[in-house]
Amino acid sequence: MTGSPLRRAVAVTGLGLITPAGFGREETWAGVLRGRSTAESDPELKDCPVDFSCRIPAMTPDQGRIGGRKAWRMGRFTQLAVLAAREAVADAGLDPASWDGARVAVVIGSGLAGAAHLETQTLRLHQGGPDLVAPSLIPMLIPNMAAGEVSADLGAHGPSLATETACSSGATALAIARDLLLSGACDIAIAGGSEAAVTPVITTGFARMGALSGRSDQPALASRPFAADRDGFVIAEGAAVLVLERPRDAAARGRRGYAHLAGAGLTSDAHHPTAPSPGGEYAEAALRAALAEAGLSAADVDHVNAHGTSTPLNDRTEAELIARVLPHGPSVTAPKGVLGHSLGAAGAVEAALAALTIRDSRVAPIANLTAGGSGCGSGTPYDIDCVTGTAREQRVTTAVSHSFGFGGHNVVLLLTAP
Repeated sequence: MTGSPLRRAVAVTGLGLITPAGFGREETWAGVLRGRSTAESDPELKDCPVDFSCRIPAMTPDQGRIGGRKAWRMGRFTQLAVLAAREAVADAGLDPASWDGARVAVVIGSGLAGAAHLETQTLRLHQGGPDLVAPSLIPMLIPNMAAGEVSADLGAHGPSLATETACSSGATALAIARDLLLSGACDIAIAGGSEAAVTPVITTGFARMGALSGRSDQPALASRPFAADRDGFVIAEGAAVLVLERPRDAAARGRRGYAHLAGAGLTSDAHHPTAPSPGGEYAEAALRAALAEAGLSAADVDHVNAHGTSTPLNDRTEAELIARVLPHGPSVTAPKGVLGHSLGAAGAVEAALAALTIRDSRVAPIANLTAGGSGCGSGTPYDIDCVTGTAREQRVTTAVSHSFGFGGHNVVLLLTAP
């Protein structure tokens, strides 16, 4: 990638969030700042090896209203994307009725897309035959449909793309959307991630490979990023959509934005289907690439929104990366302690939370982590400054958000104060 740091920055002018902490941007942010896990027993998973999850609270009719008869053709991950996109666009002060839709791009990532519908419809096929399979199965299943339905809902006729890089899908969507803006392919980019794959088969699959926490007796204590006794992640659902614009265009509308997306680094471990590269050298390369694009040094980073899955190997590799590349000790948070792991949506959710951290000068605590209870601040070779207990007041001018996915995908987004 080429171009000066100033030219490569784009403004984040709108945010939409739907997570287990709440419906909407501010409700989610308040829940994350409280630092209490949203995990609880899940009746739909009662016969699974792990029977708890982080689900979005029940929506009121107004909150969940798609409109008309559209909802019947949308998978849940698509519905969440549409609702989050509407919030983001309204937050940005944009009116789809008056914009030039040909200049609006949509990029939405998902890791498992409509897997939930494939699971239920497969059961119908085996139990009752083909006549019980819903005609809407394919549009509910295919991963591009979130981007397609957001485009249709908002009248966005520019590039419409879906990204699939496992747990970094939402972050990849933001990086690609930024490049579309900077290439001149669009004037507004609506980008993020959405996931709704908390199902018996998917949960069992993750449990069988040893990725999930087994704390069924204490689900609220299960997701504990960077804790010494972490034993796996908690599966979750959620969606986040961000509106990106060139800074000069946002300024012309009188919008300063939450933050600037000033750099992005994307690399591949090319090592193993699920395990990170042991030395973390390619995750480091992604971090250094994001810094280079922004024209900043490692010492400029004052906050890290960690991938922090609460799995033993991933957290150790990430903590070692932070300690090695950022030895000056920026504050570290890990929202999955509160929200669980929303898979393909997580990277976009965490980028949105990093933007809110910059806006409010407050760093959220890591749920279920106590000071001195982990490799964080305990004198180990990978000491990092994890925020614990309560939110920390801190002026943040440069934040990085890490996303790492199965298949070796590494995405680092760098956000700066506008």
